Amino acid sequence: MSVLVTGGARSGKSSFAERWIMAHTDQAVYVATAQAFDQEMKERIALHQEQRNQNDFTWRTVEEPLRLSELLQSWHSGPEAPAVLVDCLTLWLSNVILAVEGQQDMELRIREAVDTLVEQIKTYPGPLVLVTNEVGDGVVPEYALGRLFRDYAGILNQSVARVCDQVFLVTVGIPVELKSREYRL
Repeated sequence: MSVLVTGGARSGKSSFAERWIMAHTDQAVYVATAQAFDQEMKERIALHQEQRNQNDFTWRTVEEPLRLSELLQSWHSGPEAPAVLVDCLTLWLSNVILAVEGQQDMELRIREAVDTLVEQIKTYPGPLVLVTNEVGDGVVPEYALGRLFRDYAGILNQSVARVCDQVFLVTVGIPVELKSREYRL
């Protein structure tokens, strides 16, 4: 079962994703894609870890800013794929974009990374919850790199939503399941 949880900044999406996985399994791997480049980010990460440790749920944290597809693939071949919560896809996408920025085939490499990840999500045999930011409601970024990120975040989110069993939009802390309400032509 794969679940996509989206919403704006501070919407409650990560908290909901954690509650969802805790309701469906007794332990999980928390895949953190954030990188702590400054003190404020280090403090945010420490706070998130502390909050996760305040319940009776067993979390194993894995920090993986770039090789998310490979990490999921490595769990395919084990005896039982672990339950996984990935927080978050848009940070992973930022890391990918920055890793290939300026390369001649930059957009091709971004698209390949997105497609490979979507394929891993589609075939992942265990419970998988993915958190992402909804960026389509914001203003058009002023800079080309920002517009590229916004465009690929939209592509990533749509592609992942297509292969997930459930998709939740969280706003003001209230999750609404979207996939079952999808209008089909």
